[in-house]
Amino acid sequence: MNILQKAPKHGKSDRAAANPLLHFLVQTHAALAQEGSGTVADYISELQKADPRQLGIALATLDGHVYAVGDAAVPFTIQSISKAFVFALALETLGQERVEAAIGVEPSGDAFNSIRLRPDNRPFNPMVNSGAIACSGLIYEAEGDKAAERIRDVLGRFAGRKLDTDEAVFASERLTGDRNRAIAYLLHNYGIIKGGVDAVLDVYFRQCSVLITARDLALMAATLANGGINPVSGERVISPYAVARTLSVMTSSGMYDFAGEWIYRVGLPAKSGVGGGILAALPAQLGLGSFSPLLDEHGNSVRGLKVCEALSAHFDLHMLNRTSDVRTCIVADYDFEWVSPRGRQPHEQKILDQHRSAVRVLELTGTLTFANVDLIARRIEAKPASQVLILDFGRVPLMSTGAATMLVDMLVALKRLGTTPVLSGIDRKSAGLNKLGAHLNADAEMRNFGLLDEAIEWAEDQIIHRLGGFTQLVDTMDLAEQELLTGLPPELVEEIVKLGSTRRFEAGERIIEGGSAATSIFFLQSGKVSVKLANGVRLATLVPGVAFGEMALVGGRRSADVWADTVVLCTELSLERFYGFREIHPQIGEKIMRNLAALLARRLGRANTRIDLLSAN
Repeated sequence: MNILQKAPKHGKSDRAAANPLLHFLVQTHAALAQEGSGTVADYISELQKADPRQLGIALATLDGHVYAVGDAAVPFTIQSISKAFVFALALETLGQERVEAAIGVEPSGDAFNSIRLRPDNRPFNPMVNSGAIACSGLIYEAEGDKAAERIRDVLGRFAGRKLDTDEAVFASERLTGDRNRAIAYLLHNYGIIKGGVDAVLDVYFRQCSVLITARDLALMAATLANGGINPVSGERVISPYAVARTLSVMTSSGMYDFAGEWIYRVGLPAKSGVGGGILAALPAQLGLGSFSPLLDEHGNSVRGLKVCEALSAHFDLHMLNRTSDVRTCIVADYDFEWVSPRGRQPHEQKILDQHRSAVRVLELTGTLTFANVDLIARRIEAKPASQVLILDFGRVPLMSTGAATMLVDMLVALKRLGTTPVLSGIDRKSAGLNKLGAHLNADAEMRNFGLLDEAIEWAEDQIIHRLGGFTQLVDTMDLAEQELLTGLPPELVEEIVKLGSTRRFEAGERIIEGGSAATSIFFLQSGKVSVKLANGVRLATLVPGVAFGEMALVGGRRSADVWADTVVLCTELSLERFYGFREIHPQIGEKIMRNLAALLARRLGRANTRIDLLSAN
């Protein structure tokens, strides 16, 4: 059935029309609103009071945006959906070995409340009642009388708000819980539950009676999809290890004896509850929550199932139907040519021009996985080793732990082979990047820069230093050595010196303000200056022998700020005096303008090379 064919059309004024995902959710809700099949759960008397007409849908993205339609704010009890989160909490609290000694992870093929255990007397998995009661027993073993409150607190952290308990449902669970009581005593008999049976059951009944909404479920699912970090609060609620194991069991057993059909048709790790909720998480993409109390024979929400199936089919979200190309992780791969934002003295630039292959830069992008880093390693291996290799992570938001492990191994091997690895742009937002950062901190010789141009400058310095190219900067560089004045007779250069005025600027002082009128040219004689945009982004660092503010010669206003990085001495020549000089010496004035054109052509060449590098990768 195509749900959208049954949905009423909305006018252009509908607020959802401009957003395809919200529009889809609105249409889906409208199409399913009249769906009346299924029955409200009746084995817990309080659940019979649910309104069968209610339907709420919510979807949360990993940047914290929540779409909600219908009855997404209506509270209902979480019931069996809590099992997934209590299992994650048990793994986090007691550790893998203790939890796996008490509970299996195999699908049972039985109903959720089956009393049957594995041949080794363990529950089949934590998603059926026997496994969930065992999990509650583990939390009780660790927390004692605070176990129920601990679970409610963690559920609230997943949802991003404090959650309440429906005391009437709790009392009803207690009153009608003989089957669960039988399961608990069986587990106690085999030593799976070590505390008092009634105390453990109270923990279990209370966790099932926690009140949530479809919106809460969407955020809880998004927290799982986000590796354990709540996308709204930013809090790490659970470890990536616990998340991976929880999603694994949800995939195989979260929908009870319908799990195989579910993963075949929908393809999302999910968990349902007899309160009418369904939670589904697509790792690294989204979390989905739905609420509708009409259940099928398996105990799953009829309309909730259809919501998930429609979303998965319409947007092709089946987790095993992924399409990606690992080659897109490298946005640029180039040797050392036209890349530095720093001006160099002629003898230094000559060294760099003669040794362009000494430094190699790989700019990376997107989430890095095991396969991405394998490609990066093979790309590096395929070319002759450089003296310095720069890997830029400025466009990498996340990295898997496996990718980080492989990358660390590669960096260690490169150092052993004589290549100096340098990293830039690491923003530690993921476990993988944290692991890489920890390795950098432990290795005093491993360089890490905040910005790519800083890494490039450092690499340039290393090559110049290794080849003996560094010399002390003279206090004052003659104007005859300025690129803009190349080819001028000495006597005319001296005349320009007399027309200009010597200026001194202290470190941190602004020399030129972007947007101001361009009325003069500066010839840098000693010190360093940086050209920066108003937002602080550096465009270039200039050294003695370079002019700045030279665009005044073609008119207009200053395009950027110029700051003194050190104490700076320079000669400032006003445009008025330059124009007077040009009137007296028109051929010399023309020569200076040709020099300016050559400088601009080189800058354009750098920009074109950069564009070519990005478009070729």
